[in-house]
Parts: sequence; C-alpha cells; structure tokens
Amino acid sequence: MEKHYRRMVQDTQDRVVKSLQIQILDRESPRYGGFAEASGIVQAKFAIYRTAGMTAAYCNEDTCFYHDERVLDSILKGLDYVTRVQHENGLFDYITCNFFSAPDTAFCVKKLLPVYQYLKGRKDGGNSGNGAELTAEECLILEKVEHILRQGACGLLQGGFHTPNHRWAIASVLMTCGRLFGSQEMEAAAYGYLKEGIDCNEDGEFAEKSAGNYNRINNDAMIMLSEATGDPSYEQNALRNLRMMLTYWEPDDSVFTANSTRFDKDLLIYPKDYYMEYLKMGMKYNIPEFLQMCNSIFDIVDRRHITSPDFLIWFMLCPEYRRLEYEGSYRRPDFERFYQESGIARGQQGRFTYTVMNGKSNFLYLHNGTMKLEMKVAGSFCEHRAFKSERMERVSRGEYHLSQTMRGWYYLPFAEKPDTSDWWKMDNASRNKKWGPDMQIDVWVKEAENGIDVRVKTSGVEGAPWRIELAFMGVNFLTNDYVDLPLTGSETVVVKRGYTEVGNGKDTLTVGPCFGEHHFTEGKEDSEAKTPGAATLYLAAYTPFERTIEIRDKVSRYH
Repeated sequence: MEKHYRRMVQDTQDRVVKSLQIQILDRESPRYGGFAEASGIVQAKFAIYRTAGMTAAYCNEDTCFYHDERVLDSILKGLDYVTRVQHENGLFDYITCNFFSAPDTAFCVKKLLPVYQYLKGRKDGGNSGNGAELTAEECLILEKVEHILRQGACGLLQGGFHTPNHRWAIASVLMTCGRLFGSQEMEAAAYGYLKEGIDCNEDGEFAEKSAGNYNRINNDAMIMLSEATGDPSYEQNALRNLRMMLTYWEPDDSVFTANSTRFDKDLLIYPKDYYMEYLKMGMKYNIPEFLQMCNSIFDIVDRRHITSPDFLIWFMLCPEYRRLEYEGSYRRPDFERFYQESGIARGQQGRFTYTVMNGKSNFLYLHNGTMKLEMKVAGSFCEHRAFKSERMERVSRGEYHLSQTMRGWYYLPFAEKPDTSDWWKMDNASRNKKWGPDMQIDVWVKEAENGIDVRVKTSGVEGAPWRIELAFMGVNFLTNDYVDLPLTGSETVVVKRGYTEVGNGKDTLTVGPCFGEHHFTEGKEDSEAKTPGAATLYLAAYTPFERTIEIRDKVSRYH
C-alpha cells in the first residue's frame, strides 16, 4: 500500500507542524510541554497522541522531520509533561470527566504501544523498521515511553470502568503489556474482564451499537487480544463487525450512526479509522472486500478532503503493509440485511440506502447522497409522544413490520389512607391503576422500485390528532400542485393532498399521497422535538386511520 503510506507520511508531517504550534512552552506553566486542544484544554491523552505521531515522523527517514532536533526537543518535552501528570499509581486523568481513570489510561497506553514495539524491535535487532541501530536520542525516547507504559499498565491492575467497551480496552492492553513485560499478574487481570464474555452478537454488533466510534475501538481490542494470546477466537468478533460495517456506509461516504447509544449518534463521521482493521484482517484472512475497503477509505479521504488515518507508525512497525499492493476499491452491490438481534435493517437500491430501526421514534432513514430523510409517527397518548416499535419482524425480503401497543391507564385512589399528604413522598408506584384504552400502531416498510412504501395503521382510539413526520435535510425547495416553497431547513409544512416533491436542485424525493385533516403540529401535548436543522413535512390525520405513503427517489439529469 505504497500510495497510502506516502499519503500518511504527508499528513503526519502536517500534524507535526500543528503540534509544534500548539505546544505549551511557558516554563512557569504546570502544563509546560503539553499541547492545547482546540478548546484550550491541555491533558495527557492529547499529549500522548501528539508525541506518538511526532515520534513516527522523527524516526522515519521518508519524512522531512527525520532526526529533526526541534521535533526531538518537542517530543521529549511532551513525554516529560505526560510523566509529570501521570499519578503515582500509574493512572491518568481525562480531566473533562474521569479522574484516576483506568479506561483512559488504557487508551493512552494503547496509543504508545506500537511506538514502543517499533523502537524496542530496532534496539533488539528485530525485523521491525529499517533495521538501523537506534541513536542515543531514539533510545532516550524509548526509555521515556517504556516508563510511561510500565507505570500505566500497573495502574490498570486497579481496574474500574464505566461502559462496555472499557472492559476490552483495559483487558487488551493488560494482556499485551503482560506479554511484553512478562507479568502474569497483568495477564490474570485481563482474563478477569474476559470471563464476562464478549458483547458482540451474531450480527457482529457490539452492545453500544456505535458504528462511528466504539465498534472500531472494540475491534482493535479484539485484534490485540488475538495477537497477544494467539487465540483467533477474539478477532472473530472483529471479523463479524467489519463485515457488518460493509453495509453501514452511506452514499455520502459517511457512517450510519443514528442507532448509536453513544456520543457519535447522528454525527457526520467518515470511516477512516477502520483502515488498519480492514488491512490487518484482510491480509491475514485473504478477504478481498476488506482490502478493497482500504482503497475505498483513501478514496474517501481524497474525495472529502480530510486527513488520512494516523497509522504511519504501523507501517514502520510492519513493513509488509507497505509492500502489499491491492488493486480496486470496494463497490458495494445492492443488498438487504436484517440484523435481528440488533433491531436494524439496512438496504441499498442503486444510489440510495434505507434503514429501518426497532425501538426508535425515527424508525426510517433514507439517504441518496445529497439528501437525507427521517420518518416518524408522532402525537400524544398518555405518556407516549411518538411511535417506538416494541416488535420488528421481517415479513419478506425488503419488507418489515413494526408494531407497538400503547397502554392507556389512570391512577386510582389508595385503598387505605397514606402516611403523608405530600404527593412527592407518596408511594405512587404502588397505586392500583385503571387500565385502557389501548392504542395500537402498526407500520409496514417495504422496498418498491426506486423507493420505499410505508403503510401506517392506527387503531383503538378515535379522534386523536396524530401525524406522520418526514424530516428532510439537505434540501431547499418543496413543491406540488398546491404549494411552492423555498426551504431553509427549519420549516414545518402540512400538505393536504397530492404528491409533493422535496429537493435541492440536484436530487429530489417524491412523497405522497399527502393528507392534512388537521394542523395540530405543536402544542402543550406535542410530540418530541422535531429533527434539528430539518425541513419537516407533516401528513396529519385523526385516529383511527390507515395510510400508505410512497417515497420515491426521482433521478435527476445529473445522474
């Protein structure tokens, strides 16, 4: 992957320039040697990421910073800062939320491990790198890095985590350090986490469903565990996830993130950080589509004008990555997948993708590259403010049935006089309830030629003003036989009849037949908030109703 390597060299040099600009050089500052994030925050993790990249540039004779004295001085200052802020027990703080944090320490150690392995391999005369003997300056970097790693690994023995992925970050780093430093205690501690079992289902999805971030964090951990233990069963989880992720790319090159339970939900994230996982597993198991994805990721880097993944050190540690050449990018065929355990269906038809999700108010997403559509069924019924399916089944290929039964209820008086008249101190959860009526909502989503049909049926309650919301992003006009509106991304529009076109001058989606029996789209009993930054089309009716909405991708002359 010589072309990828050369691009990484170029982007690593740019990162070094940036690092030199943001390093704290005030000797009187307690943060001397650290690096300021865009927010102004200075902390160990960011410093480690900066010094790791700078070390790769300093040790690589293909960069313009090879054995550059200023870069060396910056690296040493950065590592000294990291050492000063590392607690005596080896742990680091992630100062915006976590203190004496084993998970954040694991992420810090993980970033430095390939730097250590590269330098140590050269020092010991291994096959890593260019084989040249370490200079005295590189030995000094190695000494400082090893001190941080050993202290950090010892700190991890204390444990403690918040989220599922933290377990695997800690376990994989403990296992790797245990093998590197000959510590049975570290290995035993790693197995203490692993005995809980890996939270990767048969679909290849991890518990947090975080395609934008934590899936690849977990994949890294699984691959590290297999490399450290020699047990390939761990990386089988990564293989399943990487295959699943082949269906998670959107037409605009981004990752589908709307079902994430973490911070990456709905963020625009490109898949570049999956690069090493596809490369490692593609080479090891000879999986053509994985190696093609490596090329596709760099196509995205070029197309979207973003920096390449920060993996230069891996190409230095494992020269075989550079020697490998594989032609062709991944061209995903049309597909339809139902990940039943994960409660999500993904499909592609031609140039657009669609997603159906269980348990989400925005249950349908459609993406055609320049436009995105989210759909929900909304209104008010007791504590409910929108349809969130409790059940999702695949009726046939490309057809899904989602359903929810909303239970109506009212509190009844206590049978006996309560101990207090203060409502907030009463044991209201123990009150008897009057049940009913129930509201039943069923939705069928079905592939159609060049689009999707959505059938919505409500029953059980009469006269409730509900609506179907279609939130469009990336659009600037809405038109039909009755209305012609310019859009800015904040409008709410009720269309009473006919078919409506919503577009941006390049792409257009057609929706209909429209209906508008009422205009109750806002109020004190309103549903959950509309999608920020979206122009929203309301199709409104009184319950009970059964309507089918046709959504079609109108191919323009540009395609």
